[in-house]
Amino acid sequence: MKQLKLMTGIIAVLLAVTTVVTAQQTTTKTDDSRKVTRVAVSGDSTVQAQPDTAIITLSVVTQARQASEAQQQNAAQTDAVVKALKTAIGANAEVKTSGYSLQPQRVYKEGQPPTITGYEARNSVTVTLSDLKKVGAVIDAAGQAGANDISGISFTLKQDRPALDRALSEATKEAVNKAQVVAQALGGRVSRIVEVQEDGFQRPQPIYQGLQVGMMRTAAAPSTPIEVGSLDITSRVQLIAEIEIG
Repeated sequence: MKQLKLMTGIIAVLLAVTTVVTAQQTTTKTDDSRKVTRVAVSGDSTVQAQPDTAIITLSVVTQARQASEAQQQNAAQTDAVVKALKTAIGANAEVKTSGYSLQPQRVYKEGQPPTITGYEARNSVTVTLSDLKKVGAVIDAAGQAGANDISGISFTLKQDRPALDRALSEATKEAVNKAQVVAQALGGRVSRIVEVQEDGFQRPQPIYQGLQVGMMRTAAAPSTPIEVGSLDITSRVQLIAEIEIG
């Protein structure tokens, strides 16, 4: 009798184990029937922003036979330029020296050592201002005071983070939309985003406007016209999405 009960218990356990195994196999089969693929897409975005800062680089260049003469002439002329700039732009701007050099001028003849014929002094000043309407007046004031080498103007953003974030957000949205379009074309849906990688920002590139050397002007001369354009900020995102089909 005890043996009969023992055999009945063993059979019951075996039946239970068999049922569990069968259930597990059925679940695995269901998971295997789900088709999953991955797609790599990219998103690009370009946003525009209005520059709020102008940077002007100008120089006073003087030449003389003696180094001291070139230095003295340059010092007096540069001092006049700096005073004129500060008068033209007021307190809401920055004027700073960005470079200084004193170099001999040499004449080279074949078979002979170079001969120094004079010296050139160059004092470069950089002006940074937020009032873009004063750019033309600054150039005119510098030229009239003695600046004879104005290399150009650049317009940029003082704070570019908001524009960069906006470009990144739009690029990411474009990449996600592309993944969703691919999923719909395959008759499936985007189940998850596997990876997102920022491919690179292109920070606002300054808008350069070249100016000719020799900006000396009279009071009756027309002011220098300056047209400020917009800046392009670009972003690119690489994205890998998992698509579930069926």
